[in-house]
Amino acid sequence: MLPAIFFGHGNPMNAISENAFTAAWRRFGLTAPKPRAILAISAHWYVPGTGVTVSTAPRTIHDFGGFPESLYAVSYPAPGDPALAHRVEQLLQPLPVQLDSAWGLDHGTWSVLCHVYPQADVPVVQLSIDRAKPAAFHYEIGRKLAPLREEGVLIAGSGNLVHNLRAYAWDRPQADPFDWTVRFEDRARELMLANETKPLLDYGLLGPESALAVPTPEHYLPLLYVLGARQPADAVSFPVEGFDGRSISMLSVQVG
Repeated sequence: MLPAIFFGHGNPMNAISENAFTAAWRRFGLTAPKPRAILAISAHWYVPGTGVTVSTAPRTIHDFGGFPESLYAVSYPAPGDPALAHRVEQLLQPLPVQLDSAWGLDHGTWSVLCHVYPQADVPVVQLSIDRAKPAAFHYEIGRKLAPLREEGVLIAGSGNLVHNLRAYAWDRPQADPFDWTVRFEDRARELMLANETKPLLDYGLLGPESALAVPTPEHYLPLLYVLGARQPADAVSFPVEGFDGRSISMLSVQVG
């Protein structure tokens, strides 16, 4: 059975940077069993409804602004996998799932995968996050998708456990994190290690720092898909750790 993993993807510039985070992403790609395909759940496909990409050649989406031209030149030409898209549709029945040929791979997916699998030789399908649904809905989708782990598919969420751009230290990205950033991450780690899921679904009640740590849900929710795919015997580990700009947690969470 393959693991499932949540990546803290952080700044899009990580796609073309060499740092501790990108080195750890590469280590994961070299040490984990290579999947036959990847199902990616990115914070940046946050729309009404549930959709899954069905294109055989998903486009590289540069869904950001104000960055160097070298970042816009990045292409991640991984193939798609329509059969996997249809399998996802089947597993999620009776939930309506739109087979989407217009979306591609947004930077939440490719900025990480270009380090994990730099040859772009593993097919990738993206699953959207329904912005109209509560946290428990996203966790339940993860539970329904768990059989994919036994079918050679890597379930990969991409977001950030703590993500507050309003508080981001643009002039001091290497500065120590805020106390509230650390407290929220520490509490979430404790709960994941103890396999206590309910408080993670009610993340707004984890403490007064919750409103700062998760001011909007889209970067947090991909974690719940991965936790939903967790099996009773799965250990939890954190293959990537650290903070960026004081208010971004770069934690990665691996189950299995």
